[in-house]
Amino acid sequence: MIRHEREAGQLLVDPPIDLNASLLGGQAFRWQETGGGWYSGVIRGCFLKIRQIPDGIEFRSNQPGEIAGPLLESYFRLDDDTNAIHANICRDPRVAEMVSRYPGMRLLHQEPWECLVAYICSANNNVPRISAIVEGLSKTFGDPINLDNEERHTFPTPIQIIAAGEEALRKLKLGLKRAPNIYRAAIEVSEGSLDLDALLQMPYDSAKNRLLECSGIGHKIADCVALFSLDKLEAFPIDRWIGRALVEWYFPGQKPPNSWELPRWAELFREHFGQYAGYAGQFLFHGMRMGKQAIRQ
Repeated sequence: MIRHEREAGQLLVDPPIDLNASLLGGQAFRWQETGGGWYSGVIRGCFLKIRQIPDGIEFRSNQPGEIAGPLLESYFRLDDDTNAIHANICRDPRVAEMVSRYPGMRLLHQEPWECLVAYICSANNNVPRISAIVEGLSKTFGDPINLDNEERHTFPTPIQIIAAGEEALRKLKLGLKRAPNIYRAAIEVSEGSLDLDALLQMPYDSAKNRLLECSGIGHKIADCVALFSLDKLEAFPIDRWIGRALVEWYFPGQKPPNSWELPRWAELFREHFGQYAGYAGQFLFHGMRMGKQAIRQ
Protein backbone atom coordinates (compact mmCIF):
# COMPACT_ATOMS: atom_id res chain seq x y z
CA MET A 1 0.00 0.00 0.00
CA ILE A 2 1.29 3.49 -0.91
CA ARG A 3 0.47 6.71 0.91
CA HIS A 4 1.80 9.74 -0.94
CA GLU A 5 1.54 13.51 -1.25
CA ARG A 6 3.25 15.13 -4.23
CA GLU A 7 6.95 14.16 -4.10
CA ALA A 8 6.87 12.46 -0.68
CA GLY A 9 5.17 9.39 0.66
CA GLN A 10 5.22 6.15 2.59
CA LEU A 11 5.31 2.60 1.34
CA LEU A 12 3.73 0.16 3.78
CA VAL A 13 5.69 -3.10 3.83
CA ASP A 14 5.03 -6.36 5.65
CA PRO A 15 7.34 -8.08 6.47
CA PRO A 16 9.73 -5.13 6.99
CA ILE A 17 12.71 -4.44 4.70
CA ASP A 18 16.29 -4.17 5.93
CA LEU A 19 17.43 -1.28 3.75
CA ASN A 20 21.11 -1.51 4.68
CA ALA A 21 21.37 -5.21 3.83
CA SER A 22 19.32 -4.81 0.64
CA LEU A 23 20.81 -1.60 -0.77
CA LEU A 24 24.45 -1.79 0.36
CA GLY A 25 24.88 -5.56 0.23
CA GLY A 26 26.53 -5.79 -3.17
CA GLN A 27 23.48 -6.14 -5.43
CA ALA A 28 23.29 -2.54 -6.70
CA PHE A 29 25.91 0.19 -6.77
CA ARG A 30 24.34 3.66 -6.76
CA TRP A 31 22.92 3.86 -3.23
CA GLN A 32 24.59 6.15 -0.72
CA GLU A 33 23.96 6.31 3.02
CA THR A 34 23.43 9.99 3.82
CA GLY A 35 22.77 10.05 7.57
CA GLY A 36 19.67 9.97 9.73
CA GLY A 37 18.77 6.57 8.30
CA TRP A 38 18.37 8.01 4.79
CA TYR A 39 19.67 6.43 1.59
CA SER A 40 20.03 8.34 -1.68
CA GLY A 41 19.79 6.64 -5.08
CA VAL A 42 18.50 6.78 -8.62
CA ILE A 43 16.06 4.23 -10.08
CA ARG A 44 15.12 4.45 -13.76
CA GLY A 45 15.86 8.18 -13.80
CA CYS A 46 14.00 8.87 -10.57
CA PHE A 47 16.06 10.52 -7.80
CA LEU A 48 14.97 8.98 -4.49
CA LYS A 49 15.73 9.39 -0.81
CA ILE A 50 14.36 6.61 1.37
CA ARG A 51 14.52 5.52 4.97
CA GLN A 52 13.08 2.77 7.08
CA ILE A 53 10.09 3.43 9.32
CA PRO A 54 8.36 0.94 11.64
CA ASP A 55 5.75 -0.16 9.11
CA GLY A 56 7.62 0.32 5.85
CA ILE A 57 9.56 2.95 3.91
CA GLU A 58 9.37 6.73 3.87
CA PHE A 59 10.47 8.33 0.61
CA ARG A 60 11.12 11.62 -1.10
CA SER A 61 11.56 11.94 -4.85
CA ASN A 62 11.97 14.36 -7.73
CA GLN A 63 8.96 12.58 -9.27
CA PRO A 64 5.35 12.56 -8.05
CA GLY A 65 4.54 9.99 -5.39
CA GLU A 66 2.27 8.06 -7.76
CA ILE A 67 5.36 7.41 -9.93
CA ALA A 68 7.97 6.92 -7.19
CA GLY A 69 5.84 4.59 -5.07
CA PRO A 70 5.25 1.93 -7.75
CA LEU A 71 8.92 2.20 -8.77
CA LEU A 72 9.92 1.26 -5.23
CA GLU A 73 7.34 -1.53 -5.08
CA SER A 74 8.85 -3.05 -8.22
CA TYR A 75 12.44 -2.40 -7.15
CA PHE A 76 12.02 -4.21 -3.85
CA ARG A 77 9.96 -7.01 -5.42
CA LEU A 78 7.10 -6.43 -3.01
CA ASP A 79 4.88 -8.79 -5.00
CA ASP A 80 7.16 -11.70 -4.06
CA ASP A 81 5.75 -13.92 -1.31
CA THR A 82 8.84 -13.74 0.89
CA ASN A 83 7.30 -15.93 3.60
CA ALA A 84 6.79 -18.75 1.10
CA ILE A 85 10.21 -18.17 -0.48
CA HIS A 86 11.95 -18.25 2.90
CA ALA A 87 10.10 -21.42 3.85
CA ASN A 88 11.25 -23.01 0.59
CA ILE A 89 14.95 -22.14 0.84
CA CYS A 90 15.15 -22.67 4.62
CA ARG A 91 15.06 -26.40 4.01
CA ASP A 92 18.81 -25.85 3.88
CA PRO A 93 20.09 -25.32 7.46
CA ARG A 94 22.83 -22.85 6.49
CA VAL A 95 20.44 -20.68 4.50
CA ALA A 96 17.92 -20.91 7.35
CA GLU A 97 20.59 -19.50 9.67
CA MET A 98 21.22 -16.56 7.33
CA VAL A 99 17.50 -15.86 6.89
CA SER A 100 17.09 -15.76 10.66
CA ARG A 101 19.97 -13.25 10.91
CA TYR A 102 18.91 -11.01 7.99
CA PRO A 103 15.15 -11.56 7.53
CA GLY A 104 14.57 -8.15 5.97
CA MET A 105 17.04 -8.51 3.12
CA ARG A 106 15.35 -8.35 -0.29
CA LEU A 107 16.43 -9.15 -3.80
CA LEU A 108 16.36 -6.01 -5.93
CA HIS A 109 14.75 -5.79 -9.37
CA GLN A 110 17.06 -3.45 -11.27
CA GLU A 111 16.80 -1.82 -14.69
CA PRO A 112 18.44 -4.33 -17.09
CA TRP A 113 20.71 -1.95 -19.04
CA GLU A 114 22.20 -0.35 -15.93
CA CYS A 115 22.55 -3.76 -14.29
CA LEU A 116 24.32 -5.14 -17.36
CA VAL A 117 26.87 -2.32 -17.43
CA ALA A 118 27.40 -2.39 -13.67
CA TYR A 119 28.21 -6.08 -13.71
CA ILE A 120 30.50 -5.73 -16.72
CA CYS A 121 32.35 -3.30 -14.45
CA SER A 122 32.31 -5.84 -11.59
CA ALA A 123 34.85 -8.21 -13.18
CA ASN A 124 37.92 -8.41 -10.91
CA ASN A 125 36.63 -5.51 -8.87
CA ASN A 126 35.25 -4.71 -5.40
CA VAL A 127 32.00 -3.00 -4.40
CA PRO A 128 33.44 0.47 -3.60
CA ARG A 129 35.33 0.56 -6.92
CA ILE A 130 32.29 -0.64 -8.90
CA SER A 131 30.16 2.02 -7.21
CA ALA A 132 32.71 4.71 -8.10
CA ILE A 133 32.78 3.58 -11.75
CA VAL A 134 28.98 3.47 -12.10
CA GLU A 135 28.62 6.87 -10.46
CA GLY A 136 31.38 8.25 -12.70
CA LEU A 137 29.59 6.99 -15.81
CA SER A 138 26.40 8.68 -14.62
CA LYS A 139 28.01 12.02 -13.77
CA THR A 140 29.91 12.12 -17.06
CA PHE A 141 27.29 10.93 -19.55
CA GLY A 142 23.91 11.00 -17.75
CA ASP A 143 21.45 13.85 -17.28
CA PRO A 144 21.36 15.95 -14.08
CA ILE A 145 18.38 15.53 -11.75
CA ASN A 146 17.72 17.44 -8.54
CA LEU A 147 16.06 16.83 -5.19
CA ASP A 148 16.29 19.00 -2.08
CA ASN A 149 18.92 21.20 -3.77
CA GLU A 150 21.11 18.15 -4.37
CA GLU A 151 22.16 16.89 -7.78
CA ARG A 152 22.53 13.32 -9.01
CA HIS A 153 22.50 12.00 -12.57
CA THR A 154 20.52 9.48 -14.54
CA PHE A 155 22.38 6.41 -15.70
CA PRO A 156 23.44 6.98 -19.34
CA THR A 157 21.42 5.32 -22.05
CA PRO A 158 23.07 3.21 -24.75
CA ILE A 159 22.63 6.14 -27.16
CA GLN A 160 24.43 8.48 -24.76
CA ILE A 161 27.30 6.00 -24.42
CA ILE A 162 27.61 5.64 -28.20
CA ALA A 163 27.47 9.42 -28.71
CA ALA A 164 30.30 9.88 -26.20
CA GLY A 165 32.45 7.27 -27.94
CA GLU A 166 34.74 4.52 -26.72
CA GLU A 167 37.66 6.89 -26.18
CA ALA A 168 35.60 8.94 -23.71
CA LEU A 169 34.92 5.75 -21.76
CA ARG A 170 38.63 4.96 -21.70
CA LYS A 171 39.35 8.38 -20.19
CA LEU A 172 37.31 7.35 -17.14
CA LYS A 173 39.98 4.69 -16.45
CA LEU A 174 37.48 1.86 -16.38
CA GLY A 175 40.18 -0.69 -17.14
CA LEU A 176 41.67 -2.06 -20.32
CA LYS A 177 38.71 -4.25 -21.31
CA ARG A 178 35.71 -2.64 -19.62
CA ALA A 179 35.47 0.44 -21.87
CA PRO A 180 35.29 -1.51 -25.17
CA ASN A 181 32.95 -4.09 -23.63
CA ILE A 182 30.53 -1.39 -22.43
CA TYR A 183 30.71 0.36 -25.79
CA ARG A 184 29.99 -2.86 -27.71
CA ALA A 185 27.08 -3.65 -25.36
CA ALA A 186 25.64 -0.17 -26.00
CA ILE A 187 25.78 -0.77 -29.74
CA GLU A 188 24.11 -4.18 -29.45
CA VAL A 189 21.31 -2.83 -27.25
CA SER A 190 20.72 0.27 -29.37
CA GLU A 191 20.62 -1.79 -32.58
CA GLY A 192 18.32 -4.38 -31.01
CA SER A 193 20.61 -7.37 -31.49
CA LEU A 194 20.67 -7.59 -27.68
CA ASP A 195 17.01 -7.12 -26.71
CA LEU A 196 16.95 -6.92 -22.92
CA ASP A 197 13.15 -6.75 -22.80
CA ALA A 198 12.99 -9.97 -24.79
CA LEU A 199 15.39 -11.65 -22.34
CA LEU A 200 12.85 -10.95 -19.59
CA GLN A 201 10.40 -13.22 -21.39
CA MET A 202 12.89 -16.00 -22.17
CA PRO A 203 13.56 -19.06 -20.00
CA TYR A 204 16.63 -18.79 -17.81
CA ASP A 205 18.91 -20.96 -19.97
CA SER A 206 18.08 -19.07 -23.17
CA ALA A 207 18.53 -15.65 -21.57
CA LYS A 208 21.83 -16.62 -19.99
CA ASN A 209 23.20 -18.12 -23.21
CA ARG A 210 22.41 -14.89 -25.07
CA LEU A 211 24.23 -12.85 -22.43
CA LEU A 212 27.24 -15.16 -22.67
CA GLU A 213 27.57 -14.19 -26.33
CA CYS A 214 28.40 -10.60 -25.27
CA SER A 215 31.99 -9.50 -24.96
CA GLY A 216 33.17 -9.39 -21.36
CA ILE A 217 30.32 -11.47 -19.94
CA GLY A 218 31.11 -14.81 -18.34
CA HIS A 219 28.98 -17.13 -16.25
CA LYS A 220 29.09 -15.09 -13.04
CA ILE A 221 28.14 -11.79 -14.72
CA ALA A 222 25.43 -13.43 -16.83
CA ASP A 223 23.88 -15.00 -13.73
CA CYS A 224 24.00 -11.68 -11.84
CA VAL A 225 22.23 -9.86 -14.68
CA ALA A 226 19.69 -12.70 -14.98
CA LEU A 227 18.94 -12.68 -11.26
CA PHE A 228 19.00 -8.97 -10.44
CA SER A 229 17.29 -7.57 -13.53
CA LEU A 230 15.68 -10.32 -15.64
CA ASP A 231 13.49 -12.09 -13.05
CA LYS A 232 15.43 -15.38 -13.26
CA LEU A 233 15.16 -16.28 -9.58
CA GLU A 234 16.78 -19.68 -10.19
CA ALA A 235 20.05 -18.05 -11.27
CA PHE A 236 22.90 -18.73 -8.84
CA PRO A 237 25.84 -16.35 -9.39
CA ILE A 238 29.15 -17.50 -7.93
CA ASP A 239 31.71 -14.82 -7.15
CA ARG A 240 34.59 -14.99 -4.67
CA TRP A 241 32.29 -14.49 -1.68
CA ILE A 242 29.89 -17.23 -2.72
CA GLY A 243 32.82 -19.46 -3.68
CA ARG A 244 34.22 -19.06 -0.17
CA ALA A 245 30.82 -19.70 1.39
CA LEU A 246 30.25 -22.87 -0.62
CA VAL A 247 33.66 -24.27 0.27
CA GLU A 248 33.52 -23.31 3.95
CA TRP A 249 29.93 -24.38 4.54
CA TYR A 250 29.36 -27.22 2.06
CA PHE A 251 32.73 -28.56 0.86
CA PRO A 252 35.24 -27.90 3.66
CA GLY A 253 38.83 -28.56 2.66
CA GLN A 254 38.25 -28.03 -1.06
CA LYS A 255 39.48 -25.07 -3.06
CA PRO A 256 37.00 -22.47 -4.37
CA PRO A 257 35.87 -23.19 -7.94
CA ASN A 258 38.03 -22.05 -10.84
CA SER A 259 36.36 -20.11 -13.65
CA TRP A 260 35.93 -23.26 -15.75
CA GLU A 261 34.23 -25.01 -12.81
CA LEU A 262 31.64 -22.27 -12.22
CA PRO A 263 28.93 -23.67 -14.54
CA ARG A 264 29.08 -27.09 -12.86
CA TRP A 265 28.97 -25.62 -9.35
CA ALA A 266 26.14 -23.23 -10.28
CA GLU A 267 24.11 -26.09 -11.75
CA LEU A 268 24.70 -28.19 -8.64
CA PHE A 269 23.36 -25.49 -6.34
CA ARG A 270 20.50 -24.54 -8.65
CA GLU A 271 19.36 -28.14 -8.33
CA HIS A 272 19.92 -28.10 -4.57
CA PHE A 273 17.97 -24.89 -3.89
CA GLY A 274 15.44 -25.07 -6.71
CA GLN A 275 13.35 -22.25 -8.16
CA TYR A 276 14.54 -19.69 -5.58
CA ALA A 277 18.23 -20.50 -5.75
CA GLY A 278 18.99 -16.81 -6.35
CA TYR A 279 17.41 -15.86 -3.04
CA ALA A 280 19.38 -18.59 -1.25
CA GLY A 281 22.61 -17.47 -2.89
CA GLN A 282 22.11 -13.84 -1.88
CA PHE A 283 21.57 -14.83 1.75
CA LEU A 284 24.76 -16.92 1.64
CA PHE A 285 26.64 -14.07 -0.04
CA HIS A 286 25.49 -11.54 2.54
CA GLY A 287 26.18 -13.86 5.45
CA MET A 288 29.73 -14.62 4.31
CA ARG A 289 30.47 -10.98 3.52
CA MET A 290 29.16 -9.73 6.88
CA GLY A 291 30.97 -12.48 8.73
CA LYS A 292 34.30 -11.58 7.18
CA GLN A 293 33.73 -7.89 7.88
CA ALA A 294 33.02 -8.69 11.53
CA ILE A 295 36.25 -10.67 11.76
CA ARG A 296 38.25 -7.75 10.30
CA GLN A 297 36.70 -5.37 12.81
